[in-house]
Amino acid sequence: MPSEGPRLCRKADIVGSPTAQHAILPLGFQAPSLWHCFCLSSSSGHAPPRPEVRMSKDRAAKVFEEPDCGHNRAKSEAERKKGCAAKGPTPGNAAGGCAFDGAKIALQPILDAVHLVHGPLACEGNSWDTRNVGTSGPLVYRYGFTTDLSDLDIIHGGEKKLYKAIKEAIARYAPPAIFVYQTCVPALTGDDIEAVCREATKRLGTPCIPVLAPGFAGSKNLGSRLAAEALLAHVIGTEEPDDAGPTDINIIAEYNVAGEFRLVAPLLRRLGIRVRTCITGNARYHDLTRAHRARVNMVMCSQAMLNLGRGMRERWGIPYFEGSFYGAGDTSQTLRTMARRLVEQGAPADLIDRTEALVTAEEARVRAVLAEMRPRLAGKKALLYTGGVKSWSIVNALQEMGMEVVGTSVRKSTDDDKARAKAALQRNPGSGTEGTLYEKLPNTDMDALFRSGRADIMLSGGRSQFVALKARTPWMDINQERHHAYAGYDGLITLVEQMDLEINNPVWAQVRQPAPWETTAPPLDLDAALAADETAPDTPAALREGAA
Repeated sequence: MPSEGPRLCRKADIVGSPTAQHAILPLGFQAPSLWHCFCLSSSSGHAPPRPEVRMSKDRAAKVFEEPDCGHNRAKSEAERKKGCAAKGPTPGNAAGGCAFDGAKIALQPILDAVHLVHGPLACEGNSWDTRNVGTSGPLVYRYGFTTDLSDLDIIHGGEKKLYKAIKEAIARYAPPAIFVYQTCVPALTGDDIEAVCREATKRLGTPCIPVLAPGFAGSKNLGSRLAAEALLAHVIGTEEPDDAGPTDINIIAEYNVAGEFRLVAPLLRRLGIRVRTCITGNARYHDLTRAHRARVNMVMCSQAMLNLGRGMRERWGIPYFEGSFYGAGDTSQTLRTMARRLVEQGAPADLIDRTEALVTAEEARVRAVLAEMRPRLAGKKALLYTGGVKSWSIVNALQEMGMEVVGTSVRKSTDDDKARAKAALQRNPGSGTEGTLYEKLPNTDMDALFRSGRADIMLSGGRSQFVALKARTPWMDINQERHHAYAGYDGLITLVEQMDLEINNPVWAQVRQPAPWETTAPPLDLDAALAADETAPDTPAALREGAA
C-alpha cells in the first residue's frame, strides 16, 4: 500500500477502516472533534532483520556505574563496575514505567522537536502526554508520532518505514530536530535505528537523534538517564552561542510540570541570572545545543539526570549542584547556592548580596500571606507518598506550615535523597515524633494508617489516591499529572491554599458520619406494632381480620 503521508482525520473517518494503519491520538486541547492521525504505510523490499539487539550494553552499563550516584560513591571501583545491573532483569521492574517511558517523558518537553516512536501503536499511545508539562510556545511536542509497526514489519524489518516516517514528518512540520525512540520490538528484531538516523540526517539536513531505551532495558529511571546520554552524545555542544555571559546557568531535570517554572523565572531575572535552558522543561532544540556554555548547572532531580550533570562537568568543566524550588526554605537555599557558584565562576561579586536581599524580602512576603492559613494547618499530619527530590523537598515545605509529616516514600529516591528525607523527618514540629521512611507501603497498611487517624491528608500520585479516598481521608496530587504549580515562593502559597481547601473542606465531616443503617436503634417490637395497627381507627376492618 503506498504511503499517504500524515494528515488530520476525523475519528469517524478512521474507525473501522479496513486499510487503516494509523496512530490516532486525541488532541482535545486543539480541536475536540479532530484526532491527529499520522498515517505511515508499510512497503515491500525491506531488508531482513538483523539478529543483534541495538541496545548498547556499554551505554547501559555506563549509566549503572554512575560515579556521582550516592549509592555507588561508597563502593570500591571494582564493586561500582558491577553496578545495580548485577541484579539482572527483575519481573515487574517496569510496572511503574519502562525505560522507553522514562526516556520519552524526559525528552518530550522539548517543544519544537518531533518525537517519533519506532514501534507498535500502543507504545506511543500509552506514553503520550503522561506528564503535564507547560509550554510558552510551540505545540509540536503535543502531537503523537509513531511508525505503528505491524506483524509484517517484524518479518520484513522496519528501517525503510522509519526513514519514510522521518521524511514525512520533516516535510509536514519542518522541525529543527527529530528524536527517534527505540522500543522493544525493533530492538529485538534488530532495526538499526542509529544507521537510519545518520542517513536521514545526511540526506534530509535535519538532525535525527536516536534514543536507545527499549522498555525491557529496565525501569523508568534508567530510561531518563539513557535520554540524558542521548543529549550528551548528539545534541549538547553541537552549536556555539554568540551571547555567552558570566551568569548563565542550566537547570537539569526540570520539566516545567504544570508550567511551574514561570514562578521561578522572575526571581532569576531580578537577580540578572539567565537560564540558557531547562533540560528539558519548555526547552527549544537550539537552546539545548548551546547549553555547554553555561557557567553552572543545577540538578533538580538527581534520580533522573545526574549523569548529565557529571558528563557536562567532565566534558566542558561546568560545575553542578543539587537544589530544589519546593518550599520557601529550599528555594532560598538554592538561590544562595546558585549565586555563590556563579561568583566562583566569574560573576559579579555583588550577586551574593543582591540574592540575600531578594531572599529576605520574599520570605517576609510569604510569611505575611500564609499567616492567616497557618493556624488551620498547624498540627495536621500528612503522609507523603512520592519519590525523588519530592521525598524531602515537599517535607520541608509542609513543616514550614507547622504540619507533621508522619512518613515519606523513598522508593524512587537516591541514597542522598534518603539521607535528606531522614534529616527532614527528624525536624517534625509539634510532638517531635520522627516520621518513617517507606521503601514500600502496602495498601492495607496505608488504609490502616488513615482509619486510625494517624494521617489527616495524603500527598501522592493518582495511582494511590483511592486508598485515601476510600478511607475518607483528603488527598492531593503532587506528582507529574497535577494541574497546580508549587515551585518557588508563590508556589508554596498555592500549595498551602490547596491543602487548606482539602483538609478543611466540610465534605469530610459529612462523609465520616455513619450511614443511617449503621446507627444503633432499639429493636423493633413486632407484637406491639401489630397491636397498635389493629386498634388504630383508620385501619380497615378487613386488614385487622387478616392480621388476626
